[in-house]
Amino acid sequence: MRPDELNPLFAEVDTLDGVGPKLMKPLGRLGLSRVRDLAYHLPDRFVTRRAVGNVDEAGEGEQIVIQLTPTEHKAPYNPGRGPYRILAQDAVGNIIAITYFGRASYSGKKLLPVGETRWVAGRLDRYGDMLQIVHPDHVVEEGGETLQRLCEPVYSLAEGLTQPKIGGLVGQSLAKLPDLPEWIEPGLFEREGWPAWFDALKLAHKSENAKARERLAYDELLANSLALMLVRADNRQRKGRALVGDGSRRGKLQLPFPLTGAQERSNREIAGDMAQVSPMLRLLQGDVGAGKTVVALEAMLVAVEAGAQAALLAPTEILARQHFETLRSMAAPTGVEIALLTGRDKGRARESILMGLMDGSIDMVVGTHAIFQDTVSYKDLGLVVIDEQHRFGVAQRLMLAKKGKTTPHTLAMTATPIPRTLTLAQYGEMEVSRLDELPPGRQAIDTRVFPQARMEEVADGVARHLETGQQAYWVCPMVNDNETLDIAAAEARYAALKERFGQAVVLVHGQLPADHKDAAMARFSSGEAKLLVATTVIEVGVDVPAATLMVIEQAERFGLAQLHQLRGRVGRGSEKSVCLLLRGDALSETGKKRLALMRETQDGFRIAEEDLELRGGGELLGTRQSGDTPFRIATLEQIQKWLPVAHDDAQMLVDHDGGLASERGKAARTLLYLMERDWGVQLLRGG
Repeated sequence: MRPDELNPLFAEVDTLDGVGPKLMKPLGRLGLSRVRDLAYHLPDRFVTRRAVGNVDEAGEGEQIVIQLTPTEHKAPYNPGRGPYRILAQDAVGNIIAITYFGRASYSGKKLLPVGETRWVAGRLDRYGDMLQIVHPDHVVEEGGETLQRLCEPVYSLAEGLTQPKIGGLVGQSLAKLPDLPEWIEPGLFEREGWPAWFDALKLAHKSENAKARERLAYDELLANSLALMLVRADNRQRKGRALVGDGSRRGKLQLPFPLTGAQERSNREIAGDMAQVSPMLRLLQGDVGAGKTVVALEAMLVAVEAGAQAALLAPTEILARQHFETLRSMAAPTGVEIALLTGRDKGRARESILMGLMDGSIDMVVGTHAIFQDTVSYKDLGLVVIDEQHRFGVAQRLMLAKKGKTTPHTLAMTATPIPRTLTLAQYGEMEVSRLDELPPGRQAIDTRVFPQARMEEVADGVARHLETGQQAYWVCPMVNDNETLDIAAAEARYAALKERFGQAVVLVHGQLPADHKDAAMARFSSGEAKLLVATTVIEVGVDVPAATLMVIEQAERFGLAQLHQLRGRVGRGSEKSVCLLLRGDALSETGKKRLALMRETQDGFRIAEEDLELRGGGELLGTRQSGDTPFRIATLEQIQKWLPVAHDDAQMLVDHDGGLASERGKAARTLLYLMERDWGVQLLRGG
């Protein structure tokens, strides 16, 4: 149960004064649905303004406070569709425009009547020949001098919100802060000179207070580390079972290649974990093409040899089907029975699979989230393999773990290399195995960068490639992180390429009906279709060895890890493969470095480390990289400095106070609820 003192912070924002249905929408777009969210909506920056007598004293781009007298209101020809401009004079007669867009123009009409002098605070910019202030931060009749003395927070906004409005709501949320007990280890708290939580949040909204921000970041890191430590401690306390295989199934595997040293090492580590009574909780990190699937299959065969069942959970239906076909092909000599179960399976086929899982005639099942639904029961689930772990929450993994008679062993896999410094952030509760070698015979992929202007030349190259009988991918750009626009871009490119190549082109994206997707993938996998146009839905799991050319449009829009994953769809056969990165004209220095790195190396772990340096904290483990970041406050520098400290402190706290029953332990429980890591609380020994 959440502590009562936190309830005011988890109240909906419409309990605040001035928040109605109209304001709920823009707040919702920012993820600000509760009072707590507003309290933690920290300013992006702070501004201090300079008072000027006239615009001649100010520079373009400067934040100023100035007295202006409106002379004319100029409404757009089409109301609501253009800017509403109010022309005004400064003290020496210079003309400046005060510009509003959309509904904000109503405020301008009221605040700036013609002929009446006002103090206006905002950023001075130029539009054509005219100086202007767009959406001024403040318009007041008197007291303008005080505006220049303010160190004022600047918050991220959504359409329909203004700085004064969100600032007022933040103020209301801060007024509801309870006085909470201290959860930070006393020695660390005193040594760093951090303010109390209550004071830190208020200070962080008032000025650029480094100690306040650092303390709030540490809270976030400590909560995450503590929750993961509780998962690890709970896992060790659970009743599992030792699964020791006799090699009877694995000995029948007829792999077309020898295992790498990294694969053999990982097999030993996993088999060693599964031989223990306490359930395995291990992460298998493997670069593109490093052979994670073979390692997963060996682990699943260990479970079957020991008389148990195994389940593989994939994040998408395409990936589940790909895994099913791959595992079924590799495992055919072993005689194991493998089934595929997705949300699309209905009727008798589904009933047959459910019955086979219940009576044990099915040894392994591959599927999407459908495999942990309430209607699915297992005779004896001994191992759960989770692919692309970052796409599933801890709660989902724990739900699947409940399907066994005893807690099953868990092997999580990710094809997204993560810098060593950040593995603790997402997988702090797990042991880690790394596949850092590629199988012998894999050829390097020739990676080249072309400007978007050479599109026709690239299309001609694709035509020559297809004429040789080989296949190709064409991945369409990310458009403002908007899936609908991404799909529109893919469909437009598909239409253009189909006009040239006819029925040899197929299209796949996330919103296509499942049967259309399957049909397109089947045509491409069989070689009937030669060119697959897609969004990033093919980022992982698609394996067509005959596809040896990858074209990625507007490559600078993608994160490096995603580019690396997409490139990994080619180079899977014996033929030489090529990846063409098409870039836009407006390429930043960071963008240039990213694309240069893609040309230079295929080492995913090196790419992850260097991308971390290029990105900084802004997109750390972001959606384009490897799933949603667990952190909203902590910067990259703070994570690198404080995460190891928080991890060690959380470990010490759990080791000495597993039930969080001491005074500090109880305070730490409150922290878990506050930072919404309360799934950790549910695992506490003794409640």
